[in-house]
Amino acid sequence: MCSIFQITCDGAFFNRCLDCFLGKAAYIRNLQDNLDALETELGNLIARKNDVMRRVVDAERQQMRRLDGVQVWVSRVDSVKTEADELITDGSREIEKLCVGGYCSKNCMSSYKFGKKVAKKLRDVRTLISEGVFEVVADRAPESVADERPTERTVVGLQSQLEQVWRCLVEESAGIIGLYGMGGVGKTTLLTHINNKFLESPTNFDCVIWVVVSKDLRLEKIQEDIGKKIGLVGDSWKSKSVEEKAVDIFRSLREKRFVLLLDDIWERVDLTKVGIPLPGPKNTTSKVVFTTRFIDVCGSMEVDRKFQVACLSEKDAWELFREKVGEETLQSHHDIVELAQIVVKECGGLPLALITIGRAMAYRKKAEQWRRAIEELRRSVSEFAGLGKEVYPLLKFSYDSLQNDTVRSCFLYCCLYPEDYGILKWDLIDCWFGEGFFGESDRSGVENQGNDILDTLVRACLLEEVEDDEVKMHDVIRDMAIWITCEIEKEKRNFLVRAGAGLKEAPGVKGWENVRRLSLMQNQIETLSEVPTCPHLLTLFLDFNQELEIIADGFFQLMPSLKVLKMSNCSNLKLPVGMSELGSSLELLDISENSITELPEELKKLVNLKCLNLRWTQHLNKIPRQLISNSSRLRVLRMFATGRFNFHEATEDSVLFGGGEVLVQELLGLKYLEVLELTLGSYHALQILLSSNKLKSCIRSLYLELTGDTASIIDATAFADLNHLNELCIDNGIELEELKIDYTEIVRKRREPFVFRSLHCVTMISCRKLKDLTFLVFASNLKSLRLRNCYAMEEIISVGKFAETPEMMGHISPFENLQMLDLQGLPHLKSIFWKPLPFTHLKEMEVLRCDRLEKLPLDSNSAKERKFVIRGEEDWWNRLQWEDEATQIAFRSCFKSDALFISYS
Repeated sequence: MCSIFQITCDGAFFNRCLDCFLGKAAYIRNLQDNLDALETELGNLIARKNDVMRRVVDAERQQMRRLDGVQVWVSRVDSVKTEADELITDGSREIEKLCVGGYCSKNCMSSYKFGKKVAKKLRDVRTLISEGVFEVVADRAPESVADERPTERTVVGLQSQLEQVWRCLVEESAGIIGLYGMGGVGKTTLLTHINNKFLESPTNFDCVIWVVVSKDLRLEKIQEDIGKKIGLVGDSWKSKSVEEKAVDIFRSLREKRFVLLLDDIWERVDLTKVGIPLPGPKNTTSKVVFTTRFIDVCGSMEVDRKFQVACLSEKDAWELFREKVGEETLQSHHDIVELAQIVVKECGGLPLALITIGRAMAYRKKAEQWRRAIEELRRSVSEFAGLGKEVYPLLKFSYDSLQNDTVRSCFLYCCLYPEDYGILKWDLIDCWFGEGFFGESDRSGVENQGNDILDTLVRACLLEEVEDDEVKMHDVIRDMAIWITCEIEKEKRNFLVRAGAGLKEAPGVKGWENVRRLSLMQNQIETLSEVPTCPHLLTLFLDFNQELEIIADGFFQLMPSLKVLKMSNCSNLKLPVGMSELGSSLELLDISENSITELPEELKKLVNLKCLNLRWTQHLNKIPRQLISNSSRLRVLRMFATGRFNFHEATEDSVLFGGGEVLVQELLGLKYLEVLELTLGSYHALQILLSSNKLKSCIRSLYLELTGDTASIIDATAFADLNHLNELCIDNGIELEELKIDYTEIVRKRREPFVFRSLHCVTMISCRKLKDLTFLVFASNLKSLRLRNCYAMEEIISVGKFAETPEMMGHISPFENLQMLDLQGLPHLKSIFWKPLPFTHLKEMEVLRCDRLEKLPLDSNSAKERKFVIRGEEDWWNRLQWEDEATQIAFRSCFKSDALFISYS
């Protein structure tokens, strides 16, 4: 069957179809012409773009910023060029498809689509050419809040502190913030990262101003740097006075939220004279942050917050060092990582030293090179690459800034002690005094001056305070001090320091001839057999040579200038013949903590001695009569625990005979004596001592060895009159039942804040009838209490003794500064104190063989934010009763084996 379809076409429809066909055919027919035109116009567009970009580059060189419209146009040109280049490249292939003289194609659909793309791209190029006419291509960029400063990529070990200071800046009301710490510790690095963080983190501040102040403080220079940042420039402004500039700066900043960063200030900067609107209650929107080496500057700048920038932890120090050395070097030999960790320890966590040494070691890939480097660091650190040129000169600024040569001499003296050594403050001041650093000052003046100097050195971050009575030198600071004494100021100082060097033999004495101060402290030297010639030697340290037995007779005969001689902690030492040769010069002799049994007669010739230290010479039983009194210039005599083992075996020719009564009589003749630490063997000798106002004013430490003494009561009120007593020990008070004190009289006279205020350490050993130590309620600064084998003691502080003075019951809070409580062999002890105590400063409590002590004066408040250790027997611990369940949980959960470690953070 066949069907017939009839299509009727009117003229309009036909014309539309024809136009459509012809239009699409035009893309094919005009393809060659359009490709040629596209290539030509694209070249014109690129030329136009190059013209525009030359103008942009010139503008940006003038610190201008290109317009957004220009940037969009340039981006579009780049995009269109990429697409046009592809079309031009593919065009030859599409042209080959054309036939019938270019009016048709072997693949009409493909050629049509391609031709349409070419025509569209040609229109796009011509549009961009017409749009690429710019009267202005750039304008002045708004000034950034802060100027970015170059710095290390990472902030190893400083990140947490950076976050702390940042929070303080953007969240807290603190207006003036101080960052202090020793040279090379990273203060400027921290401040730089704070500056750059303003570019990364949006804040409400209008401007951040960076000024380097340095040691040479000039207000004009600070004003000029601030002026540049806030637009105060030009010759007319520069010619203004400081006062006029201050007014201009003030007017400009008072309406702004600003941050002023002052790097490396050495003294107070008067911000008002500079023209800075002071942050404070009326201006909480602006901040001042500064770095300094001196904590004093934080005080003089009246900071609201201060942060110490300390040396890095072991972990962070290792991370920084390995970053500078590089993994390739560290992994190049299996021994290098271990050797590198030794090098890191030598740097003591000081970033500047870690960076300098790390870079120097970066290409040393042999283990032997690292071993040689360690030897070099230990032998002569200044010769090690970079330290003598980069590290020490920077640290020396702090030394140079010390106010006078006395303070500088005192600082350098500290390098005679070994690395990481805790230097007792009083011992150091004794040495300074013996050297004559303080002239002819009396001892109280010396102590005040010495402690002031120690405070100065601590505040300058040249010494670190370890405890209240100890300081130490950072390893790198010590190396710098040795560098100064042995190289920079050799003619003036000339130290020879081999402390803690592991020596078994002393250095050859030929090298001692021109030395002024020599330290062989803390070695394993066995003999000193050569007699040195040391005409200039002032100080000699031989302490802590435990193997030292023999010093050659006559060893000291050619040391005519020697003032300070320290031979403490040389257990086996026998004093050599010939020490009398030092009679005209020696001012300090320290033979403490040795096992010597007698002092030779020739020491009577040491008539210029000002300090004699015999502390803990426990076996000493013979000190010849007149030996002490012959040293008529003695200012300091330290005899704590002297002869404690043999005190009662002393013969009549010893001042220790008769329990020390002869000694006390000799002491009465020492008119310059100011500091006295004493051991006595009888209550009667104590009474003679306490009958002298002169000796009472001198006494600092008192050791009573009461073997055989029948005294059952000692009037502790007498101790209350010893205003400088800081250490008290009673040993073998077999018959002693009571340390009696009239509490009612003390309260009536309102003396309780004053009695025993200097007492820091109390020890009671084998006082078997003693029942309490209630007088200690007045010892508000007590730090250490040790009780051993006091069998009758039931209470340390007895509540019953306050029955007659109930007004005291409410406000007594003993042991508020206690750090050590040691209770051993107190079988009847039931109570330390009748109510819980905070123990704010306690570090350690040890309780052994105190079976009836079933409750400690602890509660949940004692546990808050404290860190201390309790040691004791497990059975005793399990029997303890607790104030409440919270206290039990807080403490018992930390119990491990036979010791309890309690740590709250």
